[in-house]
Amino acid sequence: MWRALAFLALLAVAAYGATWIADHPGTVTIVWSGYEVVISLAIALIGVLIAAIVVGFIWAIVRGFITLPETLVRGSRERRRAKGYSALSRGMVAVGSGDPMAARRHANDAERLLGSEPLALLLKAQAAQISGDREAAESAFQRMVDDPETRVLGLRGLFVEARRREDDVSARAYAAEAARLAPSVTWANEAVLEAQCADGDWTGATETVERRASLGLIEKSVSRRQRAVLLTAAAQEREAGEPEAATERVMRAVKLAPDLVPAAVLAGRLLARRGDLRRAGKVLEAAWRAGPHPDVAKTYITLRTGDSVRDRLAKAENLARISSWHPEARLALAQTAYDARDFAKAREVLAPLLNDRPSVRTCLAMARLEETEHGSGSARAREWLARAAHAPRDPLWIADGIASETWAPISPVTGRLDAFVWKAPTEVLAGPSEAAPEDTKAPDAPAVLPLDTAKSGIPAANHGAKPQANGAASVVPSAIPATPMPAGTASPVVLPLPKSVDKTAEAGSGKVRPLH
Repeated sequence: MWRALAFLALLAVAAYGATWIADHPGTVTIVWSGYEVVISLAIALIGVLIAAIVVGFIWAIVRGFITLPETLVRGSRERRRAKGYSALSRGMVAVGSGDPMAARRHANDAERLLGSEPLALLLKAQAAQISGDREAAESAFQRMVDDPETRVLGLRGLFVEARRREDDVSARAYAAEAARLAPSVTWANEAVLEAQCADGDWTGATETVERRASLGLIEKSVSRRQRAVLLTAAAQEREAGEPEAATERVMRAVKLAPDLVPAAVLAGRLLARRGDLRRAGKVLEAAWRAGPHPDVAKTYITLRTGDSVRDRLAKAENLARISSWHPEARLALAQTAYDARDFAKAREVLAPLLNDRPSVRTCLAMARLEETEHGSGSARAREWLARAAHAPRDPLWIADGIASETWAPISPVTGRLDAFVWKAPTEVLAGPSEAAPEDTKAPDAPAVLPLDTAKSGIPAANHGAKPQANGAASVVPSAIPATPMPAGTASPVVLPLPKSVDKTAEAGSGKVRPLH
């Protein structure tokens, strides 16, 4: 559109000029070497125009001859570059599709045509990686490190290769160098943070988290939570030897994350040792309001060592009122009532939990009541023990598929910070692998564990995991069935309920009627 308008404007100017010249005739006299030439103005202008065109044409020919070698070289270079980028594109497609032979071929062509182009080096490294040639991959990444423009990318590749060969020292060095060169690189900051947490350098890890928050790599809420976790971990290490330093750190953690259960529990214990029971109670009540937890209840109820069982019962009732009679509050109150030998109250508190599928802790609490009141061999006690073996499991600290009864600041599997979440393990349902012989008798019922030690519902055999070197708690798999899997079984085995248990219960009564 604009080009057409410009052409019409130039055409109008030319027409106006021609008309003006025609309206103003004149002559042009040229005297040269004794000759005199007189021509009209229009013819002179036309001659000048033709002469300019001829001179320009001749200059273009001369200039073309002069620049011909450079033009040929540039054209060859452009064709070579186009072929190189075509090989680079095809190589990336081959890497993405998992074709190592085609990836290596195109990588060699790209390197030959493009030289030390960063993308060509990256393609060569990736082709070597999918081919399993670790030495070639590290060589390509090392060449990237030598180039200032691709240094961080090369460090990233060397970091990945060091992780694959389990060279933690080299991996940490590469990550630290990348974080120094480019503080905003996410993977380097995360790797440095993971290494600091693995070494127990909670102060350095806190500084790393604060730097990441200042750079905008993580949200402010996530930063506050991670700082609270790190402060809690540091306080746990200093609880025995440096109680004052531990108290200062854990109170900062509670201020950053009032709902962090380990911080609240530790703060309650440390403040109680200092005699500041009022402040300890407020911290624990705030954590309880955020989310009822058995550790919070246990610490709150036993906050004062000299309290009688009746005083502790009153504290348990206070927690129940605060949480609107949450199931955790009922279990804590039932345990306290049991310790006070008030069995009727314990049954009354547990009754609403028996209407649906009671959890393992609920079943064990009922079994303990039946055992205390009617003897360890009573049918009701054995029935509740049998139900506990197949009841839904209570919440645990779970991180990356690992369940633990105690909290840890990092995952024992991946080293991820603040990985543990308080939730119920996933239930796995499957059929029995083989029928038990008829003449095989069921083993005697195990002894009933106290309410506060049986909160996880995990069989005692699963609690033998050794503690981690970094101070993490002992862990057990979250989905391991109570019975071993036979060879060739694709899914975990869950045994059926014993035949001696009648699964029909009186609605609303909270009692289970045995068959015999």
